Amino acid sequence: MAEYGDEIEQKGESFMDKITEKIQRDDSSSSDSDTEKKKKKHDDELKKKHHDVPSPTSSMKSKIYRLFGREKPVHKVFGGGKPADVFLWRNKKISASVLGGATAVWVFFELLEYHLLTLVCHFLILAFAVLFLWSNASKFINKSPPRIPEVRIPEDKFLQIAAGLRNELNQGLDTLRNIASGRDLKKFLGVVAGLWVLSIVGSWCNFLTLFYIIFVLLHTIPVVYEKYEDQVDAFAEKAMIEIKKQYKVFDAKVVSRIPRGPLKDKKRA
Repeated sequence: MAEYGDEIEQKGESFMDKITEKIQRDDSSSSDSDTEKKKKKHDDELKKKHHDVPSPTSSMKSKIYRLFGREKPVHKVFGGGKPADVFLWRNKKISASVLGGATAVWVFFELLEYHLLTLVCHFLILAFAVLFLWSNASKFINKSPPRIPEVRIPEDKFLQIAAGLRNELNQGLDTLRNIASGRDLKKFLGVVAGLWVLSIVGSWCNFLTLFYIIFVLLHTIPVVYEKYEDQVDAFAEKAMIEIKKQYKVFDAKVVSRIPRGPLKDKKRA
């Protein structure tokens, strides 16, 4: 009987030990899960803080110098339409055709020395002769005469174009007046330098050749700049810094010693 009681007591003790061990495991697992939750929450907070802080690469990209203070892509600067596609060679066949046509016109007028007025008159003579003969011959060969379209310039479109040109001309005249009145020395020096360069280029070639050179540059420089814009912008930034330094020296030694005009004195007073 005593042995039976001892056996029951041992079984009871082993049962209590198992319950105690299970409780300890549950406590340890719950504490581990709480620790993992806290760690995960801490990591999430760190990720959120890291996400809120702007990365150095994004801040560097926002501070990249662009030529002429450009904020839009090159395609948008040129209007973003078909002319921009032509200048930036989005369609190589069309761009090559336009450039080839301009080259043919330049060769025709400049190298072959064919005059524009003569070409226009000869073209009109040929067109009128063909249409006149076709209209009269159609009666004898039983064919329909040529349909010549009736061309009319819309009044509203013409007025819009005229108003736009008028506004541009007025702005240009106001700019020239401000430059001539001595209000902005930088613009004055820029205009003088530009006119001086144009006078030198004009002594080398005529207006048609100059127009053709500008046309070729518009078809080459933008596409090259778009391809190497990072390198060009970095070089332009260094050049602008150096130009500003030299201008400060020039301003201190020369410009500051020039007596101010009456317009500036009245404006400051």
